[in-house]
Amino acid sequence: MLQDDILFYFKGALKIYYAGRGVIVLIVGQGYLRHDPYNEDERFAPDCVVVFGVNPKNIIARNGYVISEVGKPPDFVLEVASKSTGRRDYTVKREGYARYGVGEYWRFDPSGGRFHDAPLAGDILVNGEYQPFPIHREDDGLVWGHSHLLGLDMCWYDGELRVREPGADEFLPTPEEVVGERDEALSRARRAEAENARLRELLQRRNGG
Repeated sequence: MLQDDILFYFKGALKIYYAGRGVIVLIVGQGYLRHDPYNEDERFAPDCVVVFGVNPKNIIARNGYVISEVGKPPDFVLEVASKSTGRRDYTVKREGYARYGVGEYWRFDPSGGRFHDAPLAGDILVNGEYQPFPIHREDDGLVWGHSHLLGLDMCWYDGELRVREPGADEFLPTPEEVVGERDEALSRARRAEAENARLRELLQRRNGG
């Protein structure tokens, strides 16, 4: 359930962030990733895949990402650590995603590094091989690195995955926070309209209307 909560925030935050920016982006998770649709030996199932500039309909309908059909590998893959799969994420999957040509591969471990080799790690593909991104550790416990493809900072903070714009003091909001802010704005607008209506009525009475 913790893994589901982490992915719900990450996918929701990205969808909200890119909405209205004129960016065609597919953000999905837990479907298969293959070169060949009929090769049952390819068994990678990324927790989250991000792809720019592709039509998502066929990918969503198939419930998987077939590189030979889409015409390009995913731009970004994220794996969230669990006790049973953690070691495979930073060994077998890291090698496999490099072979597939995945542009960036990020790993997040809510345990702080017990299941992965680090709380947060990211790699960029250079000449067919992964090179690690610099990872920064702040005095308040924040661990972060910058994703070039997303244009955002990936952050580990108190066991939670958060995302922020570079240089920002706040993380991108959760979907619940967005809904809460929207509801609060609507509530303020209704209160303002009710107050304006009351003032108009008072003025009409004063003017004998």
